[in-house]
Parts: sequence; structure tokens; C-alpha cells
Amino acid sequence: MRFPFFYPLLAAAAMAAITVPAQAARLADISVHDRRDGRELTVYRKDGRRYVIGEPGREYEIRIRNHGSQRLLAVTSVDGVNVLSGETASSEQSGYVVDSHEQTRIEGWRKNLSEVASFYFTRLPDSYAARTGRPDDVGVIGVALFREKQAPCCRMWRDDEDRYESPAKSAEPPAAPSAEIESRAGAGAGASADSMAGARAPEARRKAERIGTGHGERLDSAAQQVEFERASSQPDEVIAIYYDSRANLVAQGVIPPPRRMYAQRRPDPFPAGGFVPDP
Repeated sequence: MRFPFFYPLLAAAAMAAITVPAQAARLADISVHDRRDGRELTVYRKDGRRYVIGEPGREYEIRIRNHGSQRLLAVTSVDGVNVLSGETASSEQSGYVVDSHEQTRIEGWRKNLSEVASFYFTRLPDSYAARTGRPDDVGVIGVALFREKQAPCCRMWRDDEDRYESPAKSAEPPAAPSAEIESRAGAGAGASADSMAGARAPEARRKAERIGTGHGERLDSAAQQVEFERASSQPDEVIAIYYDSRANLVAQGVIPPPRRMYAQRRPDPFPAGGFVPDP
């Protein structure tokens, strides 16, 4: 089955990578940024998962930086929804092609080859996933990364003939390439519901308190369709970043509570005491 892949056309600025030394060998760095000031959202870790704080009403974007010397396909999902097609996410679907040593910015849900609808944190009922009847996976961003299939670098020598033979004659026929979307300002498409099942927020949260990602205002974001053949049908790497409100992440033990919450003392009606100081 063929899916369109996309290539953003806008030049991308340098990105601050998420600092996770234990995963320094990743194919790509994935980070979440506030669109208002470009600030990278702080990543908190618990039980092997990564979390960021989502502030309702704030627009955000996903940035993907390719570390390697070959192109990557980044199939990206938000709340279990493919950000290119709006389908329930699967790693077999469309994604963004990220050039070697380049960065792609995914600013919203792709509407056409020139626009996206911005991502913004919002109450669960207002999220795009909930409004389209799919609230179960709200609270996670997923990226499935695929390496590109490489063409043979040389032809093989035959011992029985004074000629070269292409390895394609003895090898299985290659799979037909798929059209992908390439983008340097980037959008992404959803990772599979199975491979992204780890992208589900803890069940301990009450649904009414969870936040999701809304379908915001239109933004200019040019893209074009390109060809990309995956080296494997399975992702080479799947990355998930969970998000929720600060209060919920404190309740889950992901981030520490404010300092004032540590104090266990009875309230004092006159805490200052003493006499009136000079002006």
C-alpha cells in the first residue's frame, strides 16, 4: 500500500537537543518547543519514560534533528493520530523525510501542501483526538524513524564470465518505493497504535483532568511529495514523549511538588511578629 511522504521546504533553525546521555546514539533528537518564544520544554524522566509539561492555551511544535549521513523517514503521531492524514496512527503511514544532519519542524496538523493547523495544549474535550472520537491515546507524541534503503554501491564480479553482474539479478526484487512528504519546516505522521501503545498516559489520571492537543489556526508550511523507500517495514527506532499538566505530573510523581508543599506545619495567624520597623 502506498502512502504519501512529505518534505518541508522551509529552512530550519538550529535545535537544542534533549539532553539524555544514555540515548546519545539515537538516530535523531526529538524535542518539543513553545512556539511563542522557541523555548524547548524541559524533559522529565520516570520509569524510562520522558515527559514534558503542557500549558493549556500554548502552541507548540515538534522538532526532529537527523544525526546521520542518510535521510530518515519520521512517521509522527500526536495523541495517537497521524499528523499528516488525520488517521488513527500506524507506523506504516505517511511521514516526513528529514535530510542528513538537518532539522524538521512539525508545527501542526497538515491541511494541504502549503498549510498546517497549529498544535496547542488544551483540555481533553477540545483536543482533536477527542473531537474525532479517539480520546484513548491523548497525552503522547510519538515518532517512528525509518532508515532509507540504499542502492548497491558497486556491481558483482562473476567467476565464470568476464563480465560484471548486478546483485539485483540474484537478490529478491526490491519493494516498490513509496511517495513520502519531505519538509524542512516539518510535519510528521503517526507511529503505529501498537508500537505507540507505550505512548499511553498512566491510567491513574482522571480523564476530566487530562490535556490534549487542539486543532488551531492555519499556519504557512510548504511541503512537497517525494519518493522514499524504507530499508525495513519495521521502524528502526520509536520515540515517545508524554505530556500533561504540571498538577497531573506532580500527582504522578514525575516532577517534584513546589517547595511550599513540603512544609508540614500548622498555619500561624501572625507569622511575622516583632515590632514596627523604620520606613
